[in-house]
Amino acid sequence: MRNKTVLEILKDNKAVITNDHFVYTSERHGSVYINKDVIYPHTKVISKIARIFAETFQDLDIDAVIAPAIGGIILSTWTAHHPSKLKRKEILGIYTEKDLEKNQIFTRGYDKLVHGKKILVLEDITTTGGSVKKVISSIENHEGKIQAIGVMVNRAPQEVTTETFGYLFKALSELFVESFEPHECPMCQKGVPINTSVGHGKKFIEAKK
Repeated sequence: MRNKTVLEILKDNKAVITNDHFVYTSERHGSVYINKDVIYPHTKVISKIARIFAETFQDLDIDAVIAPAIGGIILSTWTAHHPSKLKRKEILGIYTEKDLEKNQIFTRGYDKLVHGKKILVLEDITTTGGSVKKVISSIENHEGKIQAIGVMVNRAPQEVTTETFGYLFKALSELFVESFEPHECPMCQKGVPINTSVGHGKKFIEAKK
């Protein structure tokens, strides 16, 4: 039996939701949502995806895997685990956290683990690449050496590319999802209720009050 793609794994685990009104991390709106939080509690599933990441970038010489919290904590750790076994050396799993200005920064002394290290940057979903750019900025500020960037699902394959980041970029899967600025959103204009169970809909509605 052939190996399943990441997108098929996500669909099998009911992580792809369609035909609703969602608010993404980028604050843009769309009708398709990838609920990656569904898979994170399941170690077998996330380990499988992390191994695909490790195999995709197996030719790189890396010292650490870095991703933005919160999901990035799980993603970076599991992805670092597999090449550590394959290459028989410790590869660190590190994550950044969002500060009050919504930048992605290193806390808990992790900045000391970045200096001079060869780094693979990961993200679960990209729509604009904004979070990844903030992680890149923090790594560069601490003189880390970025080798490549990987994403589980790229929702904007025509817009988010290697040129977007200035580093080698690979997506494990692509799912084009049309997204809109809130003032341009056709679902908002039609009065379609915003989903507040997943995504950032609840925060968006509260901010408008």
